Amino acid sequence: MQWIIRFSGFISAIMVMIVLAPSLQSFHPAEAIRSIHSPATTDHFPAPENPHFRRASSFRNAGTCELKSGNICDPYIVHVAITLDFEYLRGSIAAVHSILQHSTCPENIFFHFLVSDNGKLKELVKTTFPELKFKVYYFDPNVVKRFISSSVRQALEMPLNYARNYLAELLEPCVKRVIYLDSDLVLVDDIGKLWSTDLKGKTIGAPEYCHANFTKYFSHGFWRNKVYSGTFDGRKPCYFNTGVMVMDLGKWRQFGYTKRIERWMEIQKNDRIYELGSLPPFLLVFAGNVAPIDHGWNQHGLGGDNVKGSCRDLHPGPVSLLHWSGSGKPWLRLDTKEPCPLDALWAPYDLYRQAL
Repeated sequence: MQWIIRFSGFISAIMVMIVLAPSLQSFHPAEAIRSIHSPATTDHFPAPENPHFRRASSFRNAGTCELKSGNICDPYIVHVAITLDFEYLRGSIAAVHSILQHSTCPENIFFHFLVSDNGKLKELVKTTFPELKFKVYYFDPNVVKRFISSSVRQALEMPLNYARNYLAELLEPCVKRVIYLDSDLVLVDDIGKLWSTDLKGKTIGAPEYCHANFTKYFSHGFWRNKVYSGTFDGRKPCYFNTGVMVMDLGKWRQFGYTKRIERWMEIQKNDRIYELGSLPPFLLVFAGNVAPIDHGWNQHGLGGDNVKGSCRDLHPGPVSLLHWSGSGKPWLRLDTKEPCPLDALWAPYDLYRQAL
């Protein structure tokens, strides 16, 4: 029965993609592209006070999966970290649902949920996914507030957006590797494939975009300052999106990368060397030293640019993960009856139930 549920969800997404196929074009990941129309673009809607979600189906391992105790330190566990807050909760729940639906070994996945407001989030997850293996971690906003500077979007200034910087400190020491995922994406492929990525000795792996204009992520003052820009000497930096990363937490802890990121954020507070929230510090520390992952694992930018939220097409190639990075979110555009065409690919994973 379970394979029927998974297969039907996959077919739904494929059918929409077939219908949209004539319009699929490549886009530059660092720039806004053409606007199909002007949908609802804000990603800062007030969240419902008492959100309700339908209970998800049960998801079972295939016969080929090795299932041990399910303990957090079990070597067969796939670790996934996602933030949870009421504003993006609908997206986070859809992301989890999509991961389980397409996984060959869903019972081997352990979710690490990062929250800044304990509230009812833990119970909500338990009632939506009764058999889910997960733990909720409180991330104190005060840890990072003093480092945050203003950005092009208010959402990029939220403390929880920086929780990924502290995964090595928040998660148990026995967790040596984790997949970090944003809340505005869905998977249409087996997360086990992403988990098995060979990082080739690197600390993080992510899809890279070396044709992007890397210089635009930093100010003119940054590039004029030889001390700052010199950080890239001997490196060939490429843009990568931090919403999908495979992270070696052992190496992260060993080399103290959290402190390195905080140092660049301190410089930003004084000298204003970039505009895009939590992304540039990662570029400063890791760009040019990232294990490349196939672009299909982050078909990003579907939320449009950071100002207008214009509709975007997929870029060419395989699709394993759809990411609505940018200011437009599919749940908001669907609710306001102003969806972009590709928002239909997110809808099958939405478990939100409108209160009557």
